Amino acid sequence: MHQFDYIKLKESSWDSEVLSFVAQIREHKGKQELYLRQKPVELERLIEVAKIQSTDSSNRIEGIGTSSARMRDLVQERTTPKNRDEQEIVGYRDVLNTIHESYEHIPLKSDIILQLHRDLLAYTDKTFGGKFKNSQNYTTETHTDGSSFTRFTPLEPFETPMAVDAICSSYQQARENQVIDPLILIPIFICDFLCIHSFNDGNGRLSRLLTTLLLYQSGFIVGKYISMEQKIEKSKDTYYDVLEKASNSWRDRKNDYVPFIKYFLGIVLNCYRDFETRLGSVDFKSTPYEIVRKAVGDTLGVFTKTQILELCPSLGSSSVEAALKRLKEEGIIFRLGGGRSTTYIRNHNQ
Repeated sequence: MHQFDYIKLKESSWDSEVLSFVAQIREHKGKQELYLRQKPVELERLIEVAKIQSTDSSNRIEGIGTSSARMRDLVQERTTPKNRDEQEIVGYRDVLNTIHESYEHIPLKSDIILQLHRDLLAYTDKTFGGKFKNSQNYTTETHTDGSSFTRFTPLEPFETPMAVDAICSSYQQARENQVIDPLILIPIFICDFLCIHSFNDGNGRLSRLLTTLLLYQSGFIVGKYISMEQKIEKSKDTYYDVLEKASNSWRDRKNDYVPFIKYFLGIVLNCYRDFETRLGSVDFKSTPYEIVRKAVGDTLGVFTKTQILELCPSLGSSSVEAALKRLKEEGIIFRLGGGRSTTYIRNHNQ
């Protein structure tokens, strides 16, 4: 039986890069309360955008998707799922909402993880929702030519329930005893959870939901406003590479968690930086035009109105549209395409 004892992590030492990541994230966390008090309206808009992005990206990582318009309507509960992918999507939406609303009251226990998995698959016709795997599964990678190879062989089904109990119990003990910073403990737990690979389906998505839950419970709620899942999707190849490195020799308890810890901390820090950039653009002395012009000045390459809206949470759609129209008339930006396909690009000669 694979043994888990996070208490022993107190004997571990961490290199300067890990410690620097932790220190920077904690510094940003210290500013968090100031933004939460001062800009409630803008925060609500960030939450709305982040929920859509998180649900979209976490499912896309697993090859599950729908159109942007359908995704928005599904997350905002304006429509119902019409196919298998959309059934998976609304399950993720519901679990994410549960975590957003009740994270302080969701203990990390084996039976709770089973309930979250049940809800994740609640809209599908899959019969194994809320049940540990009943057959051996594998972590595989599929190439563009259709070929695939096994990255990792997880624990066998008979070992799984005890292993999940063990990591939950050990995590709680380590957290209560303040063995190590939760910013290091959380990615170690998530890496172990993925190596166990507890379910026939949904392991990756549930791991990202558990990441959100554990960060919130430790006071790091930036994922509520900036989608961590989207940043993971954009660096998906790196995500899989560091997981492979961190799982190497895992069965022999000789694996090195550090590559995954550094990746995880980099994602969290990036979210905090985006959070402050977006809310830092909120200046009630500036006009909507000035706010949009600054956001446009910070972009590179082609961008859309939706992207500018995300960067300007204090503004509504009509204000951004009017500002973009004026910027175009002044020759500061060029418009490409039309209708729903409209994009923009900066005029770098200005």
